[in-house]
Amino acid sequence: MINIDALLKKVQKPARYVGGELNSYAKDVSRTDIRYGFCFPDTYDVGLCHLGMKILYEVLNLRDDTFCERFFAPWTDMEQEMRAANVPLFSLETHTPAAEFDFLGFTLQYEMSYTNILNMLDLGGVPIFAKDRGEDAPFVNAGGPCAYNPEPLAEFFDFFTFGEGEEVINELMDEYAAWKKRGGKRIEYLRAISKIEGIYVPSFYDVEYNEDFTLRSMAPRLPEAGYPIPKRIIADLDNVVYPKKFIVPYSDIIHDRVSLEVFRGCIRGCRFCQAGMIYRPVREKSPETLVADAKAIIDATGYEEIGLLSLSTSDYTRLEQLTDGLLEFTEGEHIGLSLPSLRVDNFSLDLLNRVQKVRKSGLTFAPEAGTQRMRDVINKNVTEEDLLHSATLAFQNGYNTIKLYFMIGLPYETNEDIEGIAHLAQAVVSAYYAAVPKGARRGVQVNISVSSFVPKPFTPFQWARQNTPSELRKKQQLLKNTIRSKQIKYSYHESDVSVLEGVFARGDRRLCAVLYEAWRRGCKLDSWSETFRMDKWLEAFSACGIDMEFYTRERGADERFPWEICSVGVSREFLARENEKARNGETTPNCREKCSACGAAALCEGGKCCV
Repeated sequence: MINIDALLKKVQKPARYVGGELNSYAKDVSRTDIRYGFCFPDTYDVGLCHLGMKILYEVLNLRDDTFCERFFAPWTDMEQEMRAANVPLFSLETHTPAAEFDFLGFTLQYEMSYTNILNMLDLGGVPIFAKDRGEDAPFVNAGGPCAYNPEPLAEFFDFFTFGEGEEVINELMDEYAAWKKRGGKRIEYLRAISKIEGIYVPSFYDVEYNEDFTLRSMAPRLPEAGYPIPKRIIADLDNVVYPKKFIVPYSDIIHDRVSLEVFRGCIRGCRFCQAGMIYRPVREKSPETLVADAKAIIDATGYEEIGLLSLSTSDYTRLEQLTDGLLEFTEGEHIGLSLPSLRVDNFSLDLLNRVQKVRKSGLTFAPEAGTQRMRDVINKNVTEEDLLHSATLAFQNGYNTIKLYFMIGLPYETNEDIEGIAHLAQAVVSAYYAAVPKGARRGVQVNISVSSFVPKPFTPFQWARQNTPSELRKKQQLLKNTIRSKQIKYSYHESDVSVLEGVFARGDRRLCAVLYEAWRRGCKLDSWSETFRMDKWLEAFSACGIDMEFYTRERGADERFPWEICSVGVSREFLARENEKARNGETTPNCREKCSACGAAALCEGGKCCV
């Protein structure tokens, strides 16, 4: 165990590094055969909120033979002190160096965390490249949404998991226990797990490129390695492990509340949304399970807020029954309910009244685009009338602040679509004055948050060209100049970060060299504005002789994609059809209205989607 007391006196947020929080696991290391380090490649404040970590932490620690501990990326002040004192990256539970673990498992939630992975491995004394790891090194693995395109990280990981991890993680541990008992070689374990559905071992594949650097082939070199590799899904969410004792931090974190996962998947089919495609099909938890879980977590933590999590909470088929069940105990104990991800086309006064029974939380809607033409292009299937109706209901019931999410840089976008964002926000402001009598007005504020569109794998826009930083800045300025009202507050994301995210989202294995070079030049914590260095990234691309625009260009209709090593269930043919419909401004009904034959039904029992 590492003594870190001297270091903690020198950093701003020592609570990030001490461990020992309420409900964290403490096991006798001498009685466990497998030590698994769950690594979140960002700071403690961000990572501790992550539901996937909470779930797999519980799954692994329910095993008698396994102790799962947590690792987070240290902030710059702590890293400086650790390197100066030759202190390696350590776990929170026992302050054990990373190199002493059997597994280091990273969750890949966003592309701008990639340099943190390399930094954590280096700080932990673990070889950064998989090929350099000896027999005693940890197996470094990854899962999560960004793992659906693992190629920009392929040289750094021993294996990846595609899909949901609650079942496959136990299969991996069972295989490891048997392998360890046999005294096998490292390569033998990798060969054994490559037979497990959902597991990808990059070193078992040969990758070739065409003269124009597009992908020619990805060919398995071993009979155990498949192509493509299907993702894993959990069919029955009511009978899968869900943590009942959330870890309670000593310090503030980004979302410090109970997270209640209502369902997985989405019926909507928004063409920009990767999550809506890769998490299909829809599978719901029962209200009874959700209420029981919520009660147990509240009892174990003392939290005063429950957030219902899904891609579109108001699409839950038994939402009224669920909210009634939750309110039976939350109202008396003054526990608030938070319902993010509400859609403007099925927002109701009844739902609003239920949510605000204990306390009002902020209201957020996501029209995504400023004009109906653009909303049809992205298949949002909401209208201006839907938004104004929902806003009016909110204003009539005491709300005077609403947040709206939009995107710019979408395929087939015009300047009129950009200006439409300002006009739509102004219409919401006007709806306030129409809905609230003059004597009851307290002032209104409409906050619009505008992100830059990033084409993602396994979406209908995976072929699209991404706007350049210059184009995005011009659009941001156009929108700013179009906003006339003081009641509208405008914020946006940095265009350089968005474009770099897009490069790695649709990248190939050649980007491993760029990533390593960028980290070597000092890039890390790239999702934080105070540490992001675009100049260093540009130097890295130049040093490696790789053009960023190769990855942001429009893709050919028949081009082979690196991410197609994974099969997510949604077919390429369906995505191509949706892309063509977007070009023509045609919409597709949601899955409950009409099946669009996306391919995800093949993942369900009996070949019928669970919607």
